[in-house]
Amino acid sequence: MSRALIVHRTGPGVTVQDLGRPGYLAYGLSRGGAADRLAMAEGAALLGQDENLAALEMAGMGGEFEATEDLRIALTGAPMPASVDGARVAWNASHLVPKGARLNVGAAEVGSYGYLHIGGGVDAPLVLGGRCAHLAAGIGASLKKGDRLPVGLDCKDQIGMKIAPEERFGGGTVRIVPSLQTELFPEDERARFEMTAFHRDMRGNRMGVRFEPDGEGFVSAAGLSVLSEIIVPGDIQITGEGTPFVLLSECQTTGGYPR
Repeated sequence: MSRALIVHRTGPGVTVQDLGRPGYLAYGLSRGGAADRLAMAEGAALLGQDENLAALEMAGMGGEFEATEDLRIALTGAPMPASVDGARVAWNASHLVPKGARLNVGAAEVGSYGYLHIGGGVDAPLVLGGRCAHLAAGIGASLKKGDRLPVGLDCKDQIGMKIAPEERFGGGTVRIVPSLQTELFPEDERARFEMTAFHRDMRGNRMGVRFEPDGEGFVSAAGLSVLSEIIVPGDIQITGEGTPFVLLSECQTTGGYPR
């Protein structure tokens, strides 16, 4: 296939991602897929294509990529400076990368995960119904210099689409949904949790991210004696030191911390 994206330089956390592989939790494989599913939908809207087409997820920084044919692209998620052959291009917008041109994407200005969508999607091999890398499960790998990514057929030609950026990378309020283990935490601890401000810790990956509270940690009546059971992305586990850990796309399928 002649339609491809050649990787000339890349950050350490650039992978191919789609919306994941639902349906394998019982077999020990978490859903995986893009960490920012809203950004995937935004890219699909900008290019007028299915939101499950595979894109590049860029953790913290992007890289340098060359188009072997004219390629439509869209840039979403955490904003990063980007240019095509030295000419700056807008984030949250769709563009044309001409044949032979090079797209450069820098480091995230705010947030963590930026996305490079391509018209037709990245045509990575299908594994268990998905094209996404799942590093924790040994499926796929981070991109490296010299990789040549096949691109699917793109039947559309519209570019220059834009969406208004959302202020969702500088913090905000998180909605908490009670679960089976919520009652393990005393009522006063739950109330304090809801009123506490948290700061994202620098430690984190696609399995989950730690949040430091303003003040003391949180304790449950069960301590650490909870039996391991199913966990899913979005769960908030409270570690032994009382610190919340929010599970992300590549979390394990079972866990024993109260949540």
